Amino acid sequence: MADAPANPVFQIQRMYLKDMSLEQPNSPGILLEPEQPSVDIQLGVGAESVAEGIYEVTVSATVHAKHKDKTVFLAEVKQAGIFEIRNVPQEQMDSVLRVVCPQIIYPYARSNVADVITRAGFPPVHLAEINFQVMFEQQQAAAAAQGANGTPQ
Repeated sequence: MADAPANPVFQIQRMYLKDMSLEQPNSPGILLEPEQPSVDIQLGVGAESVAEGIYEVTVSATVHAKHKDKTVFLAEVKQAGIFEIRNVPQEQMDSVLRVVCPQIIYPYARSNVADVITRAGFPPVHLAEINFQVMFEQQQAAAAAQGANGTPQ
């Protein structure tokens, strides 16, 4: 039985807020504007190996509210998790690191974004639910198209 494949291991070791910042460069004047600001939201996912079978996965969210060309606020949150992942087939690792782990981390990031914006005196910005599987598939398709469209072989 020594040749039997080991059972897959997937455990959350730790969840933590890796980085958070909030800027209100044009306060207090910008707060007197009667119009609602435009809000741009950017999300990102990162993953890196920190030790054998141990990975740090991050979900970053940037919320930039602007009134015309002036920033009302800029909030950035990077939520992270450390995961133990062992005995998972290599062809499944990208999906685990870029879909499964971010789905676990994202609710923490959403909460921290809403909290920091509320503490700054603004109505909370509630990030929409994200389907990380679709996001992952779109990134793979874009990378494949870029490779097929002109990257020298």
